[in-house]
Amino acid sequence: MSAAENNRKLLQHVFEEMSKGNTRAFRDAMADDFRWVFPGNWSWSGSWGPKSVALEGMLGPLMEQFADYRSAADLVLADGDHVVVRAHSQATTKRGQTYDQTYCFVFRVAGGRLAEVVEYCDTALAERVLTPPARPESSGYIRKR
Repeated sequence: MSAAENNRKLLQHVFEEMSKGNTRAFRDAMADDFRWVFPGNWSWSGSWGPKSVALEGMLGPLMEQFADYRSAADLVLADGDHVVVRAHSQATTKRGQTYDQTYCFVFRVAGGRLAEVVEYCDTALAERVLTPPARPESSGYIRKR
């Protein structure tokens, strides 16, 4: 099996688990030097890394806002060490707001682990429904300008 096929299968597995509500599958697939990037110019724009910073500074505070969260892949395409996943979520915040999001994730996989993700999503929905994470200077967050 090719590296691209292995990488595609890794992401298919992660999203199959997340569609069941097992968001830990994403965390478990991350490499220690993992980086999460939100491109653009909005309140979440920038980069969180390594894994500990992404989890504690961004993903943890994000997931704490949800009463329930499920995300499923609609399309998974792989080319070498990159995997593109078009996905959607069905979620409700603890404040009772619907957060049915659409995503395009561009992953880089290295050594069978997620090394990086660049996330594209409905930024207007995120701004309207979610509270952005705090960004202390020591957090590893890098604001892109």
